[in-house]
Amino acid sequence: MILLARYTTGKSVLAHFSQLCGSGLSAAAMDRLRVQGGVTILPEARLGTRPASCPSASASDTTTISFSSSTMASLARLRTGIARARTIVSSFSVASTAADSTTLQDDASHSEPFAVKLHEESFRSSKTDTPSLDLTVTKDSLLKIYREMAVIRRMEQAADALYKQKLIRGFCHLAIGQEAVSVGMANSLTPDDNIISSYRTHPFAVLRGASIVGLLGELLGRQCGISKGKGGSMHVFTESFQGGHGIVGAQVPLGAGLAFAAKYMEKPVATYAMYGDGASNQGQVFESYNMAKLWNLPCVFVCENNKYGMGTSAERSSSNTQYYTRGDLIPGIQCNGMDVLAVMKAVQHTKDWVVNGNGPILLEFVTYRYGGHSMSDPGTTYRSRDEVQRMRSTHDPIRGLQRYIEEWGLASEEEMKKIDKQAKADVDAAVEEAKASPLPEEDKLWTDIYVKGTEPSFMRGREREEIHYY
Repeated sequence: MILLARYTTGKSVLAHFSQLCGSGLSAAAMDRLRVQGGVTILPEARLGTRPASCPSASASDTTTISFSSSTMASLARLRTGIARARTIVSSFSVASTAADSTTLQDDASHSEPFAVKLHEESFRSSKTDTPSLDLTVTKDSLLKIYREMAVIRRMEQAADALYKQKLIRGFCHLAIGQEAVSVGMANSLTPDDNIISSYRTHPFAVLRGASIVGLLGELLGRQCGISKGKGGSMHVFTESFQGGHGIVGAQVPLGAGLAFAAKYMEKPVATYAMYGDGASNQGQVFESYNMAKLWNLPCVFVCENNKYGMGTSAERSSSNTQYYTRGDLIPGIQCNGMDVLAVMKAVQHTKDWVVNGNGPILLEFVTYRYGGHSMSDPGTTYRSRDEVQRMRSTHDPIRGLQRYIEEWGLASEEEMKKIDKQAKADVDAAVEEAKASPLPEEDKLWTDIYVKGTEPSFMRGREREEIHYY
């Protein structure tokens, strides 16, 4: 027995059944299948007669369907969809990119653009139109995106191992499972655009200018770290990434301020102020909404909804879990945050919205973290291991992109394995280099606190020259 919803694809399920069985299902049977949720069946594709060899659905069998061993083998070759399990989310059915509707030439060049049709359920909207389902990409861009996602995953796994070896101390929040959000955003924005977030930000720092060595060095508290080993996991910055911040929700008004500065200086850039579902009920978030709308600021408020705020599910903490609808007069968009291509389209759409003077907009990425809230959280006391494993096996953003690349003939399985192997080698080398970096000298503790000329003249009787270094 197998849940039909586990095998939805961008193409009609009926079309696959037709290929597998030599004919199709009756209209009545398909109506019964549709009510199962997450099943995409195109009415115009219905076929009339169901032969004895085709899977059947009786009126009493609305949950599972029996398949022969040969049919099971065929189904196993289908790309699993991202129709979200009801135990995880009840309101938004996440679906995979419709790879079956994309046709490529056998010898597609590396730089030749081609169009991808996103799945019709990739987006939802409130008080605005949904983004177009058409996305233009190239072979080079898709392979670059895959490589970045593979590196980010390896880097976060390395941080996990270093923490368990007690080489990383203090807070450490990992984004394993959420790679599509950071990589999709980074590949849709320019260095002039602003991104500011909270504490699950290692990927953003690396994608916005930091080296892997610099990021890992910071986690290890070494001199080679982004903040010279003094900031740690939650305080990483680059020239085009305005930081991780440790106070829940406090970065959102800072993001509104960045958007105000951009508008004041008449810069055509977008600001992405990010927060999680756990911070979505903070008063300062709603205050920022109000001022951004009042002043028509070019700010995209991004809720990275990974379903749990620490150990509290969204349903237990929020009366309205449709976070993209919570902006009052501000329009909003909800996006499948497990599909990197959908993320890219959503970011392109929202950037166009704000830089063209339409004011702020909300953007909710529905995603999932595989690990706990932080390294001190096993992540299994408030959700089941089966839930996590199901998400890993059916929703993984990296494996999803890999399937598209292979099906479109852009790279073979062996070529993809080489990319994975190189990602591991690069991260392993970065780990060793970061570990070899010395610890900061004690007299550097007071450096980099003030911009020169703004420091106080004394501190508890100490002279300025004694305590401030640049």
